[in-house]
This record gives sequence, C-alpha cells and structure tokens, in this order.
Amino acid sequence: MKLKSSIRAAAAGSLIVGIGISASALSAGAATHNRDFQPQQVGHALFVETESASGNNVLSYSRSSDGTISFAGSYPTGGFGATALDAVADPIASQGGLTLINNNSELVATNSGSDTVTVFAVEGTHLIWLQQIASQGQFPASVASHGNLVSVLNSGGSGSVVQFRLLGDFLVSQGAQVRNFGLSNSNPPNFHYGLGEVAYTPNGQHLIIATKLSTNSFDVFSVGPTGTLGATPVVTPSNNALPFAFTFDSAGNVVSAEASNSSVNTYAVNANGKLTSLGSVSDGQTALCWISGANGYFFGSNSGSGNVSVFNENASGAPQIVNPIPTVAHAGDIDSTVSPDGQTLYVEGGALGTIDAYSIGAGGTLTQIETIFNIPVASEGIAAS
Repeated sequence: MKLKSSIRAAAAGSLIVGIGISASALSAGAATHNRDFQPQQVGHALFVETESASGNNVLSYSRSSDGTISFAGSYPTGGFGATALDAVADPIASQGGLTLINNNSELVATNSGSDTVTVFAVEGTHLIWLQQIASQGQFPASVASHGNLVSVLNSGGSGSVVQFRLLGDFLVSQGAQVRNFGLSNSNPPNFHYGLGEVAYTPNGQHLIIATKLSTNSFDVFSVGPTGTLGATPVVTPSNNALPFAFTFDSAGNVVSAEASNSSVNTYAVNANGKLTSLGSVSDGQTALCWISGANGYFFGSNSGSGNVSVFNENASGAPQIVNPIPTVAHAGDIDSTVSPDGQTLYVEGGALGTIDAYSIGAGGTLTQIETIFNIPVASEGIAAS
C-alpha cells in the first residue's frame, strides 16, 4: 500500500537531509510539486505518450480483466514532444520513452522537444504531476530504472546517458553520472541514427545502450556497488545493422530487435560487460524494431509490414520463430508492452493512431481482443500497470 503523500514527502525530506543533499539541490534545474493527498485508486492501467510538439501528454486507460481498455484521462507533462528526422510512425524512434518505475509507483515521460523528463505519481489510472527535470542532453528518448537508479538516454547531438537517483518521489541529478558518446547526430536526430534504448540488466550490474546505425553496437557500462557508472563502455558490435531495441529473457540474456534484416538476436552478458552472441533469426518481414516479452515468448513489431512476429528460444538460448505467419496489426506498428500478468499484449500503431490488444495464449499465440482508434497519430511510448 502506498503511503499518504504527506508521509512520503516527509520521509523524502528526511532522507535528503540525512545524506547531505539540500532541498535546493533537489529542485535545481527542475520544477517540482508535492503529491497531494488522496485515497489510493486501485486497478490496472495502460499509459500512452502523445509526444506532441504543441504540448506532450500522457493518456491513461483502465484495463479490464479481459484485457480491453477504456479511456480514463489525459495528463499534460508540462513539456513538449518532438519528431526525429524522416520518422513517420515513430516520432522518437526508440523504446522505453514512457516508463513505470519504483514498483509502478511513478511514471517517467520523456519530453524530447524540451530536453526534459516528467515524473508522475501513479494512483491507479490517475496521474499526479510531480516534477519536470532537465535530461542534461538533447532529445531524451528512453528511460530505465533499477532500484533507486534511473537513467535517461539522450538520443540527439553527441548522445549521452545520464543517471539520476530517485529520492522519495523525485529524481535527483548525480553530477558526475553523465556519459557522452561523442556522436555527430543532428538534433532532432535522424530516426535511424539516434540512440535506441537504455536498460539495466536484471541483476543491476550493467547498463546497456543500443546505438542503432550510429555505431551498430551495444555499449555496456558497469554499475558499481554504490551505483556508480563505469567511466567508459565495453562495446560489442551487433549481429546485424540497426540494433534498435531489446529486452531480457529469464536468464538475463539480451533479446534484441535488429531492424536491417528484421531479426531477433540473443546475447549473453559477461561479467566484464562483453556480449556473446547466442544466435540470430530473421522473420522475413520489414523493420522489426520494437520487442517485448512474457513467459518465455517475445513479440516483435514489424513496422514496415504491419504485423507482429512471435519468438522463443531453444535450449541454447538462440531465438526461433513461433508463428511463421505473423499476426496482423495496424499500419506502422511500433512500441509495445505486456501486462504484468503476462496475459495481454498492447501494440501501438503510430501510422493510424491505434492500439491493438491481443490475448497471449498457450505457446505464445496471439488473439486480437480489440483495436482503439482514437490515439493521436504518431504517438510513441507505452506502459502497463
């Protein structure tokens, strides 16, 4: 059960004083707002980010037990979205632009047009705006968390990853925890060259970035016992060009979507940060860029083909195709998420402004439940609680 906001705010203040960080340091470069007291709202939700250049919003939907969704509200982030150069269906061309953290207690949204991120408190389907803080880079496009560590990936310009700490409800800048990639991308970046995703390994010992066509690699930073990032990354070339997004299997291996040949690739993460390839398989479709997983199955969005492929792994951890004929989705299908119970897959259709909902059956089979059509076109970022 969540604590009342007055108690949480007091606890956060005590923690800040206890570790020697002043309240002014907390709010430096950030607008903040304490959580107002209200009874906790229960229920499951789906959140979608609009990334509108005229004012970014997070749309909230209630999720029923059968996986269907109903609109519950729209919440402005206080920032602005943006669109990567040449992007059509996927404005920020990334995975993880909208991320639940801290056991789904907070939601972090990227504002790529403002170079900020916004933190909301989550009360069921209701969101409470808490904070907007500078991403310390250009075109923030992906967010990851592990414990009280939160990293933001800046996709534009030279590219950077910036690590924050979550204290109470607020992100606090960790001055030295900025790692630059030295790229020469524009801002906004081209949708093929901006960085794709950041994520912590399940054990929290490494932070991994997919670089897409910028370097066609995975850059892996060590995360020390106190949360300090390694000074330089260990770099592993991807099996195929355009490593776009990734998730993890139950063994902690990277399961990557590599768009150049619409393939899924798996890699073991070694203690030194080097990745070892376990296998690669193409689904023969076009532009497999986004991937999510549940219960040993992985769902790849083929944006150029308008369908979803299902994969699993053999005993050696190599990927293999489950559905030779992909499941039909709407045009420009992009980011996806699986409900926490592993029973429902939600896929954004950026070209038409849709959300396709599928029940996940035995063997990873997908059965379409419904399609919602009234999403702003070219929204990107999705998360389920």
